[in-house]
This record gives sequence, structure tokens and C-alpha cells, in this order.
Amino acid sequence: MARICLINPRFPTSFWGLNHALPMLGKKANMPVLALPTLAGLTPPEHEVVLIDENVQDLDLDALDAFDIIGLTGMSVQRDRMNEILVELRARGIFVIVGGPWVSVAEGWFEPGLIDVAFIGEAEETWPRFLEEWAHGRHAGRYEQAEKTDMTQIPPPRYDLIPFREYAMGCIQTSRGCPFQCEFCDIIVIFGRRPRIKTPEQVVAEAEAQRRLGARVIFLVDDNFIGNKKAAKVILRALIEWQRAHAYAVTFFTEASLDLAEDEELMRLMAEAGLVAVFIGIESPDEDALRETKKYQNVRGSIEERVRRVQDAGLEVYAGMIVGFDSDDVGVFDRQFDFLTRARIVGAMAGMLSAIPRTPLYDRLEAEGRLDNAAADDPDIATNIIPLGMTREQLRDGWVDLMERLYDADSFFERFDALFIEGRLPLATAKIGWLRRHRPLSYLKVQVLTILAAVGILGRLWAEPRTRPFRGTYARHLRRLLAARRPPRYLFQFAWKCALHFHLATLTRRMVRGETGLVNT
Repeated sequence: MARICLINPRFPTSFWGLNHALPMLGKKANMPVLALPTLAGLTPPEHEVVLIDENVQDLDLDALDAFDIIGLTGMSVQRDRMNEILVELRARGIFVIVGGPWVSVAEGWFEPGLIDVAFIGEAEETWPRFLEEWAHGRHAGRYEQAEKTDMTQIPPPRYDLIPFREYAMGCIQTSRGCPFQCEFCDIIVIFGRRPRIKTPEQVVAEAEAQRRLGARVIFLVDDNFIGNKKAAKVILRALIEWQRAHAYAVTFFTEASLDLAEDEELMRLMAEAGLVAVFIGIESPDEDALRETKKYQNVRGSIEERVRRVQDAGLEVYAGMIVGFDSDDVGVFDRQFDFLTRARIVGAMAGMLSAIPRTPLYDRLEAEGRLDNAAADDPDIATNIIPLGMTREQLRDGWVDLMERLYDADSFFERFDALFIEGRLPLATAKIGWLRRHRPLSYLKVQVLTILAAVGILGRLWAEPRTRPFRGTYARHLRRLLAARRPPRYLFQFAWKCALHFHLATLTRRMVRGETGLVNT
């Protein structure tokens, strides 16, 4: 029997991390990393498994001496913390394995001798094989599956090892892979272009497990939830049935491609299943940039019109945006800001283009002599690309200015008003309508709990001294919302957006003032 400790290293403060907003939400971290409970579920029962998320609990290095195997996962933004932990573990002579997204694309980034075993890509087959070999006193130094994982055969993750109440949301992966070919994306490198999908029974079982453990918001963290639209609809119908059996106890949101707007049935099913938002990689309003990066699914007509179709279906759109494509000039920052304003996209995450190892973008720029990997770690540059249409300084300054404008309090909440008040986004109307007809007591309970949750968030925001510069704007737009007599769920959306704004604005202000280096998404 082995004692195994699997660790998710601490994330640095980032746009995705919600670091400044988490105290307002009464949480310690954004969401758990699925690699840990997934590996625990793959581990034979004779082994003991302990999971440590450094974003939720402190890492006691002395206590790690008691384990036979220490495993680390990590994304690119976690690589520095991963390295710090590995150096400490090597000094203690502890047996260490590493897997996850970063080592899978940048295997040679870590110094020789820091890692005993590396797992590249998926590990549903290689992890049990390693444990069996380890038990017999032998193992390889590197494991990589020859075939992609059959998602229908994955055992349930060990969600019982996750303290869901410490997280803002839970998460479920229903599929892996994406059918598209965006040049900058590492998903198709790691998981491939043929979506592989879990059964509806698996997805519902995972949702039920997380509901029982306290999750009330669940992110379907697929690379593209609608990569296989037919399969997505089957999953959604199963989730609708499950939601109705539990009085819509969970709110979902997910990631999807913009071609979602072309399928009215799919959008309707998403709304009926309790999804309220979708993150879409829009990247740019400029067709030249989209064609350059092979994001052809975004050039089938007006992006703004398609975003509005998704919104009209009751799904708020969060957008991923990128500046620094070869076709971008210094006017791109104004074009991005104007587009996001017209499209009423409140939650916009804009980043400077960066090239991830092993992606087509990385290979192309390397061949052109336009990579500067040292610059990615430079807090004054924060990207490894050398742009064509502007200098690196113009890219940096234009991006920072774009972030300032997007997260200016008045600008942010004018987009909120345009979507939720003037635009009257039909938020959760399928859920609320069903509850009113079939579960009136549950409907009343939801109204009361929603109001209490919103008041709690707003109360914590007002008690936080650092929100003082924004309170006047928050109060003014709150009065507009109340005057519009929108239902309680819109009040909760406003409270959540205040917390989100505080995080984004604080992060940007600290960058502008030089209190931190650049934090590129």
C-alpha cells in the first residue's frame, strides 16, 4: 500500500482567480481542479490518497515526509509555484511525480532531477499502470498514453475528498477535445479535435454528488461544451430531468463556441437545464485576425448579432478577447472596447496574445524568429510574442489602457444596465417558470434565499474599505436596478457583478500603479 498526496499548487493573483472577490463571496477559492479527484478515483482502494489544494489550505512541507508518493499538477500560471515546491521536495529526498497541462506542453521547462516521473497528457491509463509497476519496485520516468481516453469508461472522481463549501463553484468535465483549429490553443494539442463525451448518466451522477456535498453553482469545464451538439443535447435533457427532480438546486454555466447562436434548440435546452451564462472565445471583432488564427467559426456573419441571439435566449455571454494578432494595429484597442460595449458584454477577459509551447502558433513564430520566451516572465512585458503591427511597448500600453477602460466602474455597469435593465435579459426564466407552476414553495424559497445572498455579498462589499472608490457607482446603478423592478435574481446578478468588478478593477489598478507586474490572462 502507498500513501499518496496529490497537490494543486497555489494560483497567483489573476483575472480568472477572483482573488479579490472571494472574501465578498465568503469563499477561499474559485473552483477545485478536477485532476486531483479524478486521479483519486483511478487509484486502487488499497492505496491511501490525500488531496491538498494550496488555494484552500496551507501546504505543510514537513507533513509530506510521511507520504510515499507526492504528485503535483499545474497550469502555466502555476509553473513558478510548482517549481518552488519541487525544489523543496527534492531537498527532502521525496519521490515526486508531475502531470497536468504545463508539463504536457513544456516537458523540458523543469530542471533535470526535480521530477522522478512525468505524466504527459491524459493519465486514465498511465496512472493505474504506474501504481502497479511502483508496487513491484519498478517504474518508468515518463508516461504518455498511446490512445485518447474513452470518457465513458472513467470511474467517478472522488468528490468526497473535496470541500466544496470552500469554493465559489464546483465543476464537471463532460467532454474533452474541440473540433476547431484555433492556432493559439493547446487544447487540440493535448486532447485532440474529436470531442470525447461522457454518458448522460455519468454527468448526472457527478452533478448529484456535488449537490449533496454543497455545490450550488457548477461550471461545466469542457473545452467546448457544444463540440458535439447532438451529444450535448442528450446531456442537457438528462440534466433538465435531474434539475426538476431537485427543484433546480444547481445553477450551471459553461464554455462554448460562437456557433451556439446558430442552434435555437440547443440554446433553449441550455436555459431549461439551468444554465445562465456561457463563456465564448470571441477573441477579436476583426475578421482578418480571426482568419489569421484559423477561428473560422467566428466569421459566419455578424459577431454582435450572434452574441445578442445567445443573450436573447437567456444566456449571459462572457467573452475571451485577445490583442496582438499579426493583423492588429494600434487601433485594435478602441475596436475591442467599442465592440464589447455594443454587444453588452459585461464580463470581458482581454489578454495579450501569447504562444503556448507545441501549439501551431508557437511553431510558426519560432520559425519566424518572433518568440522571446524570457519576456513571458518579465513583469513589464508578460508575453513571449513579438508583434508585427506595433511595438511590444505599444501592445502592452494599449492592452493596459483597454483593461482600465473595460473595468472603469461606470463603463462596466453601463454594460450591465444595457444587458439586464434596458435589454431585459430573460435570466433563468425557464427555471423560475417551472418552479412557479410545479413547486410554488420552492419558488418562494428561491426568492428569499436569492435576496439574502445578494444582501450578504453587498454587505461584505460595503464593509470592505478598498471598495470606497467604487461605492458611489455601485449605489447609483443599484438604484437604477431597483427602480426597474427586476426580480430578485437580477439583484443577485448585480451583487455578483459588483464583486467581479471589484476584483477586476483592483487587479488592473495595481498593475497601472506599478504595485504588481503585468498579469496577462
